[in-house]
Amino acid sequence: MVFTKRLREGVIRGEITSSIRIWTSPHVKAGNRYRMGDGEIEIESITQIGFPDITPALARESGFLGVLDLLKVAKHGKGDNVYLIRFHYIPPAKPRKSPPNKSKKTDP
Repeated sequence: MVFTKRLREGVIRGEITSSIRIWTSPHVKAGNRYRMGDGEIEIESITQIGFPDITPALARESGFLGVLDLLKVAKHGKGDNVYLIRFHYIPPAKPRKSPPNKSKKTDP
């Protein structure tokens, strides 16, 4: 899933955990993970809703100022199906530390 630049930090911090998308058909699947930056987004659920279900509270929960702000960004192409997507961000795994080099030779 791609997020507009102004939302990315909120997603990474875990402040944004839902998204409204207007598509012809779903582009994500519950349980799947999608790359976002160095981490991933894991989709918890995707539910088809109607335009009247997009409330100001849901728009703010999705990182927008209000419904109009959300609708300017949410529509992608010709679609007219509205989807509420719940997700969480999974940060990148920490790199494993390499074991100490035991092949060093020491003077007797």
